[in-house]
Amino acid sequence: MFKIILASILIVALSTNCAQNNDIYNQLLKKYVKNGLVNYKQLKKDKRLDEYTDILGKTNPTDFSHNQKLTFWINAYNAFTLKVVAENYPIESITELHTGGKIIGYLLGKTVWDKKFIIINKKKYSLNDIEHKILRKMNDPRIHFAIVCASISCPELRNEAYEAKKIDNQLSEQTKLFINDPTRNYFDVQHKRAHISKIFSWFGKDFGSSDKNILRFISKYLPEQISKNIITNINDWDISYNDYNWNLNDSNK
Repeated sequence: MFKIILASILIVALSTNCAQNNDIYNQLLKKYVKNGLVNYKQLKKDKRLDEYTDILGKTNPTDFSHNQKLTFWINAYNAFTLKVVAENYPIESITELHTGGKIIGYLLGKTVWDKKFIIINKKKYSLNDIEHKILRKMNDPRIHFAIVCASISCPELRNEAYEAKKIDNQLSEQTKLFINDPTRNYFDVQHKRAHISKIFSWFGKDFGSSDKNILRFISKYLPEQISKNIITNINDWDISYNDYNWNLNDSNK
């Protein structure tokens, strides 16, 4: 019995170490990511990305703490997105990887995000599985500014791994960075109109469903003057959604 218990403890410890050992991933992000753009041309040649995704694949996150699971799956989503793009590079957009092309892929449910090419602990996942069945169910809408779909209008890819001990700060920083980026969101105080990312439309339920709740969420991360104007005059503010740029977040363009 003692041997069984000891073996179980060792298995859990090893899994946790694998999940939290992001040294390789940090090295890759520091080297190939700058201002949210990725040097896919050089990343494609670096075998360390395969090493890192292999580590993720051999990890069992079942017994992790909430923060460990959160960081594990965010890192997994981003790392496997980098992997599928790098393997198929050069491309102009990740949507080129849909089966049958951009439109048909959506209609048939065979987009790159539907493909079960990810294996974690002997189980197959798609990027959609990770996003919708795992991360969104953890009830923190800030994850939408941490996971990156390799496109210009996506949130910027952070050039460091997410870590359990600082995940709250990292998510808040990512959210603030995204909301205050005028290329993704713009707030016309004079006309009381918020021109915001379609992310807030696609995942509106996560931000409170109604326009007012979406504005309340956004206002928490804006400069005080704009935030106060929105909250004080929330019935007067309108929302419009910006076009989404699916061009690849490629530093070589």
